[in-house]
Amino acid sequence: MFADRAKILVKSGKGGDGHVSFRRELYVPNGGPDGGDGGKGGDVIVVVDTGLNTLIDFRNIRKYKAEDGEDGAKRNCHGKNGKDIVLKVPPGTVIRDFETGKVIVDMAERTEPYTLLTGGRGGKGNQHYVTSTMQAPKYAQPGQAAIEKYVTLELKMIADVGLVGFPNVGKSTLISKVTNAKPKIADYHFTTLVPNLGVVSLGEGRSFVIADIPGIIEGASEGVGLGFDFLRHIERTRVLIHVVDAVGVEGRDPIDDIEKINAELSNYSDDLATRPMVIAANKLDLETDEDAQVILDLLKERFEPEGIEVYPISAATGKGVQELMEAVERLLKDAPKEKLTFKSEMIIDERDNSAELPFEVYKHEKREHTFVVEGPKIERMLGYTNLEDEKGFLFFIDFMRKNGIIKMLEDLGIEDGDTVKIYGHEFDFYHDQ
Repeated sequence: MFADRAKILVKSGKGGDGHVSFRRELYVPNGGPDGGDGGKGGDVIVVVDTGLNTLIDFRNIRKYKAEDGEDGAKRNCHGKNGKDIVLKVPPGTVIRDFETGKVIVDMAERTEPYTLLTGGRGGKGNQHYVTSTMQAPKYAQPGQAAIEKYVTLELKMIADVGLVGFPNVGKSTLISKVTNAKPKIADYHFTTLVPNLGVVSLGEGRSFVIADIPGIIEGASEGVGLGFDFLRHIERTRVLIHVVDAVGVEGRDPIDDIEKINAELSNYSDDLATRPMVIAANKLDLETDEDAQVILDLLKERFEPEGIEVYPISAATGKGVQELMEAVERLLKDAPKEKLTFKSEMIIDERDNSAELPFEVYKHEKREHTFVVEGPKIERMLGYTNLEDEKGFLFFIDFMRKNGIIKMLEDLGIEDGDTVKIYGHEFDFYHDQ
């Protein structure tokens, strides 16, 4: 089975929490803090594997999670970093945010690993929070949270030349003649459901990669049938060969067929409408020489004024195929050599990059009806808040509520009239009425 699109859940590792502990040594009953730091969470990394040509593995496994960092421990022991998880994708894979459709990264030309999600940093142990006024901090920094995101993987095949046309016009037969590809060939619609890649060799180091794109139908640019799945493979090609059943074996009008397919390409992408193209008028060997020439003249009269050359071929016998490939090589020499790449439209990082500072709420050891709130997060807040100003005081109350401090005090059993001690400030506590 070929798979060129998959939706997966990726999650980086959470950072390990910093540890709270104190030295306990002989003859030193009240040693200083020695809590170790937490380890960093693992990253989600994407690499290109040139041996892959499908996203089928991502259809079977939908969730990918890096390892969490290990918590710190006593005696300054640092927690172990979480292991990264590496996703191997085929060349040409584009990764998008599932919710917005924005491009995160295009792996087409990327040779270096790409860090899709960064693991959370480890929290600092309580040994880092010793100050002149706080010799025995009872708090440590929690590890940074993981990032979780649904993403879409899209495989857009990388080829110089793409074969396009309606089903059953001879594209698979043609690619089997000019390359070593072995596509499945039969006389019924949608035989090709898998894009086939092959190398056309014209000798003396002259070669190019050609892709047999599955047959396009009317409405493909609007998603009818497998339209989007097929059309996305054409986007990276530099030249198009439009294969048409020139004699209308199934009663179709070849000129009408070409116009309809060109309309689908144009509707899907403005850029595709201007892509260099040649027409391979196939199956003319089924007509008499006189009738074949009439059909060929009609095709040339309609399309060559637009700069699209028409070449009569028989994919079954190989007649005219060499001339067609020579013409395609000439177009490739003049076509832009920059392969289409999709620019990044977003970077995944939903976390606050500033450190998540810790704090502690506890009952005072010596004073009844007194509770203590302390920690770097609280100190920082007090540094930029004027408690003498009404707006500043209201901000302070809102800060206490949003950070869960009031709830923590209530859980400890604080009552109306009890004292809350925050560094050099003391407040009487009263529940909201």
